[in-house]
Amino acid sequence: MGAYAIRRLIWIPITVILVSMIVFLLVRFIPGSVVDLIIAQMQPVGDTTIDRAVIEHALGLDKPVYVQYGIWVSNIVVHGNLGKSLNGNQDIAKEIEHRLPVTFELGLMALVIGVLISIPIGVYAAIRQDSIPDYILRSAAIILISVPSFWIGTMIMIYPSIWWGWSPPMELISFSKDPIGNLGMFLLPALVLGTGMTGSSMRMTRTMMLEVLRQDYIRTAWAKGLNERIIVIRHALKNALIPVITIIGMQLPVLVGGSVIIEQIFVLPGIGRMLLDALSNRDYPIVSGITLVLSSFVIIVNLAVDIAYGWLDPRIHYQ
Repeated sequence: MGAYAIRRLIWIPITVILVSMIVFLLVRFIPGSVVDLIIAQMQPVGDTTIDRAVIEHALGLDKPVYVQYGIWVSNIVVHGNLGKSLNGNQDIAKEIEHRLPVTFELGLMALVIGVLISIPIGVYAAIRQDSIPDYILRSAAIILISVPSFWIGTMIMIYPSIWWGWSPPMELISFSKDPIGNLGMFLLPALVLGTGMTGSSMRMTRTMMLEVLRQDYIRTAWAKGLNERIIVIRHALKNALIPVITIIGMQLPVLVGGSVIIEQIFVLPGIGRMLLDALSNRDYPIVSGITLVLSSFVIIVNLAVDIAYGWLDPRIHYQ
């Protein structure tokens, strides 16, 4: 397994470079230009004294795209610097460092909520197959998969404020100052974000549990008179979790992508909201920097998921 992990680690920089190249190029095909936005902010109505070429030269946008990419990569490799934003001249690395804990906390809480709800419910639905609770839980899973999380979040923001005059906090509560208030602020958006993965994970858990429970070694355990809890948790669940972990690993990028909208709805100053603002302002370095950080995180998580297979099932060997 060690050699396998090393080979995967070697491929991580190559994958990240390819992703960064694609994003670095594609973001420049978005209609509009940051130069136009800057001129519109600086130029009074009817004034034509601002020179577009001067702004492009100051921002480094007058160079070919491949030269811009080379400068950006060299700054990262040599100086560990993601550059400055085009609109505001902010240090991108410091801004990401400031906002990343918000997105990380939101995604982690959504993941924990999704796992704590989906796996026990999926196991219960499997061991009570074709019962009334099973039908109810399967229908609930289909509803959770079908309803978009951003729609649920929008409804939560609108209707409670209309009916009861209540809305979630609009200002970030620091965990160090008020841990309870911080968790309470993140609980609702994390619950909304985690509902999408809950339905699919629950259905996958149920399906795999049903398959494992029909195996010969499970029937042997029943014949030996073992307790149902021991059979389900000790013998069946561990083998059934391998595909479930794969699904959860695949959903992590979805959680990251969903946080873009959820952070905007619940006014959370995280990476997702920063990315959306950067796209609106055509701030290319911010988009590229955020993509670099998030893609590295997703690749490392996928590696951790692959390594977890061997821990869950000792029969799996990495060549």
